[in-house]
Formats: sequence, structure tokens, C-alpha cells
Amino acid sequence: MHNSYARTILYLLSIVLLLTSCTAEKVYKIGVAQCSKGPWREKVNREMLAAQHLYEHDVKVNIANSVDDPELQAHLIDSLAKTDIDLMVVAPYEDIQIINDAIGRVLKAGIPVVSFDRKTSADYTAFIGGNNVEAGYIVGQYIASIVRGQNQPKGKRPLVVEITGLLSSTPALERHRGFESAMKGLPEVEYVCRISDWSSDASCDIVTHLIDSLRQSDNSRLDNTFVFCHNDGMATGVYKAVVEQDVEGRIKILGIDGMPGEGLEYVKLGHQIGTYYYPTHGEKIIRLALDILTGKPYERENPLLGFVVTPDNVDLVMTESAELMKQNDDLVTIHDKLENSMVLYNTQRKVLVGSIVCIFVLVVAIIMILYAWWQSKRNLRQRQSMNEEQTLFYTDASNRRLHEIFVTPAEETPAHKSQDMIFAEQLNEAIRENMSNPNLKMDELGEAMGLSRVQLYRKVKAITGQPPVELLRQMRLQQAYALLTSTTKTVAEIAYDVGFGTPGYFSTCFKKQFGKYPTDLRAE
Repeated sequence: MHNSYARTILYLLSIVLLLTSCTAEKVYKIGVAQCSKGPWREKVNREMLAAQHLYEHDVKVNIANSVDDPELQAHLIDSLAKTDIDLMVVAPYEDIQIINDAIGRVLKAGIPVVSFDRKTSADYTAFIGGNNVEAGYIVGQYIASIVRGQNQPKGKRPLVVEITGLLSSTPALERHRGFESAMKGLPEVEYVCRISDWSSDASCDIVTHLIDSLRQSDNSRLDNTFVFCHNDGMATGVYKAVVEQDVEGRIKILGIDGMPGEGLEYVKLGHQIGTYYYPTHGEKIIRLALDILTGKPYERENPLLGFVVTPDNVDLVMTESAELMKQNDDLVTIHDKLENSMVLYNTQRKVLVGSIVCIFVLVVAIIMILYAWWQSKRNLRQRQSMNEEQTLFYTDASNRRLHEIFVTPAEETPAHKSQDMIFAEQLNEAIRENMSNPNLKMDELGEAMGLSRVQLYRKVKAITGQPPVELLRQMRLQQAYALLTSTTKTVAEIAYDVGFGTPGYFSTCFKKQFGKYPTDLRAE
């Protein structure tokens, strides 16, 4: 009889699922295989996520990051292709065979591929990204305008040093090609190219050796030296070198990316004389993907244009960039709310249809309740006799002691910590373990906590009233304050110990937080 009831309920539940599985509007699934992390790529990711419901068709974006590992990226490309996606966006780490083969397998499976930011020799459906040749050329022209506007000492040519990224990647190769072209039109300078690997440490070492060489040959040339880096992260390494070598302000530094909190702020603080604002436009990636998927006309090559940020226009650019970032965050919030509303709508629709079927299920349930009541009446007498025996056991003096031994008094049970307290302790430990890392990102901190960036933001905001970035900055400054008052380390050493990329930026933040510079506190 039990089996008969179970079969009936399963049959009715299958009817519920059948009726509630209504046809929904097509949602296009887009897989994104990012090659690396960093503020610039995080901005692109946020823009793509914010654009999921921006256009006439909805999309679902799934982003995977290989963190500078080409083999891992090839594996991620294959994995994403197996997740029923409609289109794939790939920012290839390098033009190497393992990645090209993976892209070829995706195309062979009938999935369109949009190559983003970097090209490879592999085929693709469309490309979208910054014009790197133009970026390098425009930076070179900017240097040329400065050189030609100065009165050069007789017999002394300005020195222009280019520090490249990995030339196995198309951005580095094209930026070098554009910059070299601009330098060929500037014969009055001495142009030197140094090949690097995108890292700030390598750039720091290159410029440290350069400064030593110039000091030995002609120290005055330091005042007429320009260093162009292929991104602003590398430029921070150059700035670190000039600070450590005590030539800050003498060597003129330029970079590429123009991100808030990085290149724009470095120009504002005077660490760099300029940066090329390299466009992200994640929303245009989604627009291009939808055009491909819906059969609309599209261009195979889609260059994105940027411009040079200088001390003259940095305030305007920072204002506009902050506003755009705020609008993007608002779009992400709207997207989250829309997702919740859609889930609620689908739930209500299923509940409505399911309620009809539940009427039939209720009839079966009533029959089963009556049967269960009859069964309980039959078993009641058996339980009564067992209860009498149990009562005798606990009331008997010889057995009462046994009962007390196996029951833990409530006052001996250890007190439980709240979930917020446990989270706060874990977060504090994670921040202190990674505090010295100047490149610590919220995604990495979220991974350490087992949360996404958005979940981490909401949780920290709810508990502390501050976003994670601000909490991290304040903890770094508090640790620096303690080190300044309890150790003999230099200001620069403390700045690097607590995770600031440069002592100058550390001093600025310290003054804003405590109303005095680190040197003033040390003097007290």
C-alpha cells in the first residue's frame, strides 16, 4: 500500500514539473576566458557583467581566469566550450600553439569566438580591443612634443627608454611598433628599448641599472630622461626605483592603461607625466557578441580608441572616470535586483500552476493521513507500555545517576560565536596574511574567504559599514602607525611592509588618515 501511494505522488509531481516548465525567452550564454588579473581586466569584467541585461536580448556571462598560465587558459577554453555556451570571448595570454589549438576546437564545434585585446595566429569570428600601435605612437608623439618644447643643452640629447611587455603578446609587440615609429621621427633623442615581462619588479631592476649607468657617465642626463612602460603597473616599478635611488622628479615616467587608483592617480600625484587611457568597453564586447548571435551585421575588426592623460587634463578624466565607475556599479546592482526579480517571477509562476495540481495531491494526502491515524491508534498501546518502563527507569534511584551521566548540563555547553564574529576573525586573518602584497585584489581576498567579489563586498559592508578596499587601506595604515611608533624601520620599509606600492603614495594616505605625515609622527 505504501508503494502505491508513493507511485501516485511521484506521478502527480511529474505533472507539476511538466506544467511549470514553460518556454522562456532565449538567454544567450557567453563564456569569457581571461588571461590575467589586474584592475584593467577587472574593469572589463565588471562592464560585461553590468551589460547582461543592457540590450534587447539578455545574456549570461561566465568568466574564467587563467592568471597568466597559458596551459590553464587552454584547459579553461575547452571547459567553457563544454558548458553549452553560445559564444566565447578569449583574451589570449600569448600567441602559442596550445591556445591556438584550443580556439580552433571551439570554432570547429560551431561556437563563434571573439578575440579580445590580444590577437593570435588562430582564426576568430571577430576582434575587439584597443589600437595598440596607435597607443604606442601617441605616447611617442607626446614625448616628442615635450622634447621639442624644451631648450636642450648643447651637445646633450634627451634619452628615451622604452620598457616593453612580453613581445610574444600582440599588445606589447604592437605598442613597441607604434612607439618605435614615433621615435624614428625624433632624431634629436637617443632611443633605447629594453624587453621586459609586464612585471613591476623587472622594470624596477632595469631602471635601477640605468640610473647607476647614467651616474657613472653623466649624472646631468637624469634630468633629461624619459621612461615609457607598456602599462602603469610596470611604471610603479620605475617609480619605486627612482625613489630608492633618490632621483624622484628627475626622470619622467609614462605608462599605459589610465585606470582609477593606478595611472590616473599617479599622474595626479606627479609620479608620472602621463598615461595612455587604454579603453575597456566591456559593454561593447557584449553588443558585438549579440550582433553575431542574432545575425546582425558586424565588423570583423573593431578597434577601440584611447588618448593621453596629462597633468593638464587628469582632473577632468578622473571626474568622468569616477562617474562612469559609479554608473557601472549601479548597473551591477540593477542587474542583481533584476536577477532576483526574475527568480521571484519564475517561482510565482510555477507556484500558480503547481497549486492546481496540489489539489489532487491533497486528496491523496488526506487518504494517507487517515491511514496513518489508524496505524497510530494501533501502535499507541505498544508505546504506552514502553513509556511506563521508561518512567520506572528514570524515577528509580539507582538508574537516575546513569541518566545524569549521559546528559550534559546546559551550563557546561561551550558558548557559540556568531557567524559575523567568525567571518570577521577569518577576514582579519586573511588580510594580515596578505597585507604586504601591494597587488592584493578583492577577488583574491574573496577567494581566500570562499566568496565572490560581490559577496565579499556586501558582507564586509554589512558588518563594518565600509567597502573591503577601504577596510584594507585603514588596516594597512593602522599597522603602519604601530610600526612607526614601535620599530626603527624607515618610512619606505614600513610602506612596503604594509602593502603600499610607493612611499610617496603611503605618505599621502597616512596624512589624510591621521592628519600628519609619517615623518612627523616619527619625530614626535
